[in-house]
Amino acid sequence: MRVTFFLMLFTLCLTSSVQAKIYKVTSPDKKTEVTITADKGIIWSMTYDGIAVTGPCYAAMELNDRMIPSAGSKVTRALVTSEDKEIRPVVARKNSVIPDVYNQLTLRFSDGNSIIFRVYNDGVAYRFSTTLPGSITVRNELFSISLPDSCETWYPSEKSMMSHNERIFIHGIMDTIGEDHLASLPALFKPNGINMLVTESDIYDYPGMWIRGDGKGGLTGVHPGYPDREELRRDRNMYVMTTKDYIANTTGSRSFPWRVFVISPDDAGLVASEMVFKLAEPCRINDVSWIKPGKVAWDWWNANNIYGVDFRAGLNNETYKYYIDFAAENRLEYVILDEGWYNLGDVLDVAPGFDIKELCDYAASKNVGIILWVVWKSLYDKIDEALTQYEKWGVKGIKVDFMQRDDQWMVNYYHEVAMKAASHHLLVDFHGSYKPDGMERTWPNALTREGVKGLENNKWSKDVTPEHDVTLPFTRMVAGPMDYTPGAMVNMQKRDFEPMFYRPASQGTRVHQMAMYVVYESPLMMLADSPTNYRKEQECTTFISLVPVTWDETRVLAAKTGEYLVVARRKGSEWYVGAMTNWTPRTLMVELPFENNSEYMVESFADGINADNHAQDYLHLTKMPLKDNMIEIKMAPGGGWVARISEK
Repeated sequence: MRVTFFLMLFTLCLTSSVQAKIYKVTSPDKKTEVTITADKGIIWSMTYDGIAVTGPCYAAMELNDRMIPSAGSKVTRALVTSEDKEIRPVVARKNSVIPDVYNQLTLRFSDGNSIIFRVYNDGVAYRFSTTLPGSITVRNELFSISLPDSCETWYPSEKSMMSHNERIFIHGIMDTIGEDHLASLPALFKPNGINMLVTESDIYDYPGMWIRGDGKGGLTGVHPGYPDREELRRDRNMYVMTTKDYIANTTGSRSFPWRVFVISPDDAGLVASEMVFKLAEPCRINDVSWIKPGKVAWDWWNANNIYGVDFRAGLNNETYKYYIDFAAENRLEYVILDEGWYNLGDVLDVAPGFDIKELCDYAASKNVGIILWVVWKSLYDKIDEALTQYEKWGVKGIKVDFMQRDDQWMVNYYHEVAMKAASHHLLVDFHGSYKPDGMERTWPNALTREGVKGLENNKWSKDVTPEHDVTLPFTRMVAGPMDYTPGAMVNMQKRDFEPMFYRPASQGTRVHQMAMYVVYESPLMMLADSPTNYRKEQECTTFISLVPVTWDETRVLAAKTGEYLVVARRKGSEWYVGAMTNWTPRTLMVELPFENNSEYMVESFADGINADNHAQDYLHLTKMPLKDNMIEIKMAPGGGWVARISEK
């Protein structure tokens, strides 16, 4: 590890006859440069390779009794730090070793507070840091970005801040985004042809940030107010009816969330970035030996459509023993019991037909773990008693659902759940959630989360198209692990697809679904379809079951947002390659990321010759020698390609 500290000398410039210092900090590769003016507030901008990524941007915080920086405060110290180290994540989503290399500028003000700019080769982040006594009330955080004219965007438009954050990323021009256009994060912009994904990292004891258009082609930040009066509807939907006149009440001496801007001249760089993870607080769990990523047989999407059996399929132990047997046969680590195992409203009131201890014991005898779905509010009402009981039963994790908010109270709820679950050796999957913010680094038992418009939407809408599928890795997935819940075995071309709640299908081909297991990142990866369907498609199921959920190395081989993506990932000595396309059929020639190709054999699944007509058609090739480092990938409309490449 190399750490250097030095004070910089800065050039003075004249602005309207008033002297204001200009501070600059660049990325280690010298391509990204941030320019900051600290005079009556923080004004900053950035360029990539000399190209403007933003115009002037503004940053400040409004407390109950002052602004940060305070009126009249001056920069008393400008300190640059350079870091070159490695992070070895507990759960390796992209890479088992992550280089953490950046330059950092800290501007300390005469009021004792600071703003920190950190510049990586793949982006920029800033955060405020305060040293105030006692507690403080944050009324607002001011965030605005100006963008070049006609900037492209993939904008996850929202109706309100009460949201599952399951959005379509609308491709358009920022000139059309007005002040009434609210969006959750992450959101993608392409100013002057340079990708800039806006999101945040390390949210704690503070609300999440949202954005609006400013009506001038730029952005402003907005935060949910602290809840005042709430109204619970059913067991799960806690609506905030009124809010306090502030966004957070918190300790006065702390660092605030990072405002993150992932920067890449090409689309592949978005998929490769681990910037959000690197900015998060390091692991807070001492013993991580029990944390076990894996695959999960999931019941809810397929509506327990089990057939060809001698018992009544449904919400009962017999059905879930069938899931457990299927998981054991295919070496899947977990089975989820989704909604129905407890009487709603009380997470300790087991529903008729279930014996959770018996199921956990049966699963353990087959080296399978049980994960229990719970509504967040019902869990909160009995959190300590419930987690203690789950551990006694032998449960391995919880799927917590329907939070739908990211105000300060709710953000703290996530951390409380992750912390208390860890104390009982329980994994966590957050559904109905806000986007990842690197929390999986701080609490690695929180393996994955939703906050994505995933496969479940096929039960009631046509939103989840192949184009959407190949937009997510460049947008939502950049922020962190994504519980999209893939694995449909009933697949349809565009003309054939209709939403079906109880017998759902997917849009696109069979291999499009299979490729998701390589392309998408989730250390707790679902198999969403019925075990009966998987058994009838054992050739595909066997391959899916072998794909790892954590990786030693990731390479992006070809990429264009909303159109196609080819990703290669290594686990040990094996490589997996996954490719996906939108509704456009295409052929790609890609170069594989390793040498000595003659020493490798390939097993591949490709779209069949008739996949453009019957989406379930595929071609499975085994034990094919790899002749050179170039490989041809042909994909049907909504298609895919996936391979395992092993040493001979």
